[in-house]
Parts: sequence; structure tokens; C-alpha cells
Amino acid sequence: QVQLVESGGGLVQAGGSLRLSCAASGIIFSFNTGGWYRQAPGKQRELVASISGVSGGGITNYAESVKGRFTISRDNAKNTMNLQMNSLKPEDTAVYYCHVRRASPTYDYDYWGQGTQVTVSS
Repeated sequence: QVQLVESGGGLVQAGGSLRLSCAASGIIFSFNTGGWYRQAPGKQRELVASISGVSGGGITNYAESVKGRFTISRDNAKNTMNLQMNSLKPEDTAVYYCHVRRASPTYDYDYWGQGTQVTVSS
């Protein structure tokens, strides 16, 4: 059974930083593509950042709105995936979700964490 548990959300002033962490059980991050998504009230869930598995070169990808401010990374020893968020803006306020996709020849399995709230005050 796959379980993803996020931590690190909270309230921060604009310009501040937060670090989100996602701990996985039942799946190994480094073997799969992982990512962070966010969903603000009244908006669709959007991809913030992703990182491919080791076999895919660990390539990172970022939404334009967070490039240069957010950094996604993995700690393979701890089997965690992290999102360092700097220079936060009020528009970054959202629930942030950890995601991992286990790809197979016939079907891709998507797993989600429960979400962690990030609130940036102006």
C-alpha cells in the first residue's frame, strides 16, 4: 500500500521561505516520477514542479510562475521528496500535494498525499 505524507506547510509572510517534504512508504521515489501540485480556492490543481526517476536522469521541470524561486529535490536515503520555496508571494497560497506516478507498460498508477496548506500573507 502506497502512502504519501506531506509536511512543512504553514503561514509565512511574503518574501519568506518554506520547505515542504513528502515521505513515501510502499513506493520508492527515485524509481518513479514525482511532483508537487497545488490547488488554490476556486482554481484547478496545477503542476508546480516535477522530477523524473533516476532512469530518466532526474530531470526537473517547473511551472513558469515558480521558476527561480522553487527547487524540487529528492533524498534517496530517506525516500523523501522536497520542495524548497523561496521568495514566496501571496499568489503561492494553496494546498500543496505530493504526487508520484508509477508507470507500467499497460497502466500508470497515480498516488497523492493528503495535502498541506501554504498561506502567504502580504
